[in-house]
Amino acid sequence: MTENLEDRRQLDTEELRRRLQEAKEELLDEHRQEAINKQHEAGKLSARERVSYLCDEGTFDEFGRLAAPAPETEETADWGREDAPADGVVTGLGEIDGRPVAVAATDFTVKGGSIGHTGGEKVHRVGELALRRGYPLIFLHDGGGHRIQEGLDARPFPKTGDFQYQTKLSGWAPQIAAMMGPGFAAPTNYAASCDFIPMVADKSTMGVAGPSLVRAALGVDITKQELGGPDFQTATTGMADVVYEDDKACLDGIKMFLSYLPQNANKNPPTESRYEAPSQEAVDQLGRIIPTNPKEGYDIFDVIAGIIDQGSFFELKPRYARNIVTGFARMEGQPVGVIANNPRIKAGTIDVPACDKSSHFISMCDAFGLPLIFLMDVPGTLPGPDSEEQGIARHSGKVMFEINRSTVPKVSVVLRRGYGFGVVMMGGGRTTDNELTVTWPTAEIAAMGIEGAVDIAYRREIEAADAPDEKREELIQKFINQTGAIRAVEGFGIDAAIDPPETREWIMNALTRSETPHEESWPPKKHGINPI
Repeated sequence: MTENLEDRRQLDTEELRRRLQEAKEELLDEHRQEAINKQHEAGKLSARERVSYLCDEGTFDEFGRLAAPAPETEETADWGREDAPADGVVTGLGEIDGRPVAVAATDFTVKGGSIGHTGGEKVHRVGELALRRGYPLIFLHDGGGHRIQEGLDARPFPKTGDFQYQTKLSGWAPQIAAMMGPGFAAPTNYAASCDFIPMVADKSTMGVAGPSLVRAALGVDITKQELGGPDFQTATTGMADVVYEDDKACLDGIKMFLSYLPQNANKNPPTESRYEAPSQEAVDQLGRIIPTNPKEGYDIFDVIAGIIDQGSFFELKPRYARNIVTGFARMEGQPVGVIANNPRIKAGTIDVPACDKSSHFISMCDAFGLPLIFLMDVPGTLPGPDSEEQGIARHSGKVMFEINRSTVPKVSVVLRRGYGFGVVMMGGGRTTDNELTVTWPTAEIAAMGIEGAVDIAYRREIEAADAPDEKREELIQKFINQTGAIRAVEGFGIDAAIDPPETREWIMNALTRSETPHEESWPPKKHGINPI
């Protein structure tokens, strides 16, 4: 509805109110039924339905519902609000579990969910409010990035795409980018700075450019799913965290993620007053879970279940770098971050993807005040030309950098193997300023794997022996006997050797006694320099 000044001066207040209400209602889903039906037929909720489901009932205040496209280019000079309702993005402030959040949801029913100049201003507005007050910022992406019709012009384009507020918000309040439909280009750029990126199966994509642009630029034909589908982005690149079956499951995942984190870094993580300790069966199982054969794997999730509150584990990036497990959990209701080597995948060896996964997780937990629990069974970092070519040295340095930069309480438990630099990357011993390092009786701790070390250091002695195989085995057994838990605590590089069923008690005692803030002593510098 368009009004001129003369019309308005001839109307009374009641008529003006009626016209305002009518203009606002015209943009609601029930007045755009054909477009909404198409969205539903595609198996997706509308932008406003997503926001309504995500936020506590009645708490969402929409900003810019009556916004219209900016007529800054020849192509958009005649566009009005009826051409792009709300300029294709629903923005505002709401609450989740009683805590304020800022939300921006692109609307695929409006020009494919593309972001125009006005829509971009709306996104920027809620981003700035999130930054100012320390609100979590949530993007619900379902669209094609920057609106092409408004982008092919040098005059308006440099005014768009301000990402400064995301950089400033990083580590101050949680940022989430849910990919709920097409997400190539701008949505992916927003997501790159976010802490949690869920995707919807068979519906969502992400990447710096879509198949059409790839074909035009490189002459390569590739499908959307191959280029940026959920399977690719969660299992291959690790850019996204979790794949959900539908919109509601994805939105539930966002709520669950936020339930472990504070509103911002100035507040404490939310603690649940009611919790269930692990079952006695799960605790008792810890005492017999490590196989006698050191080359045999076991289920690291059973170890986690014997330590944390029942049903509290929320795994992040479960399909990426599966040789390391990362996730939130609770211990006596308190949120913690868990990092565990997975002996069933690459024997728990740390490679480049595992470095990237764990270093980002450690940084996020430290930023938002979650203590870190390391469960160690690590044969070391992955050697070899392929690993070196990928930059294993720098990426493993990033893990060390994040662990030693973190100031939250850290506890490391040596379950079985603690070899070489892997000990450092799992926060063990005196390698970091942690609260506690304990070892199970099944541990083997050394500078490197015993068999390999013997073959390198004692090669000539073995070759000169009358029975080389017997000599090699004799040396291996000798050094294995020097790597156990009792010897590990003799030099006090480890605080205690414990019975596995005692693990939860030891961890909780350490965390409870670490509640007093501890100020680190740092040189007078601006910040450390990230190894990568």
